[in-house]
Amino acid sequence: MPDGAHSGATQAVIKWLLFALVLVLLDQYTKYLAVEHIQPGSSIPVLPSFSLVLTYNTGAAFSFLAAASGWQRWFFVLIALGASILIVWMLHKHRGNAFLCFGLALILGGAIGNVIDRLTVGAVVDFILVYWREYHWPAFNVADSCISVGAGVVIWDGFMRTPSRSR
Repeated sequence: MPDGAHSGATQAVIKWLLFALVLVLLDQYTKYLAVEHIQPGSSIPVLPSFSLVLTYNTGAAFSFLAAASGWQRWFFVLIALGASILIVWMLHKHRGNAFLCFGLALILGGAIGNVIDRLTVGAVVDFILVYWREYHWPAFNVADSCISVGAGVVIWDGFMRTPSRSR
C-alpha cells in the first residue's frame, strides 16, 4: 500500500476510534451522574413510562449470569476485549463503508464503557428504566444503548450490502 493510501486508511480508522471514545466518555459521565445523584433502590420518574434508577448488573444483557459466583466478571471482560480487537480490525477492513463503521464504532464504545465498569466497580452501572404499567424492561445505560443500536446497524448493513459494496 502506498504511503498516502496507508495514511488515509489510518485516518479513517482513527476517526471511528475517536467517535467510540466520545461514546465511552458520554457513557462514563452519565454513569457518574447516576451514582452521584440516585440512591440505590430509589426511582426518579422522568416521563410516564421512564424513570431513573441505580442498579449494578454483575451479569450480561437481561442480567444473564448475574447470579454466578463472580467468574462471569472476567469472562465478560475477556469477551468484550476480544470483540473490541475484532471490531478495530473490521473498522480497518471496511473503512470505506461508513454505515457499517458507524455501527461498529457504536458497539466498540458501548463494549469499552461496560468493561470500564466491570474493571472499576465489579459490575455494570445501569440507570435507565423503561416500563409500561407493571411491565418493566431491565434497567440499562448509554453503553447498552450504543451496543443495541450498533448491532441493529451492523445487521441492517448485512442485509443491505451488495457484493460490490462488500469491500
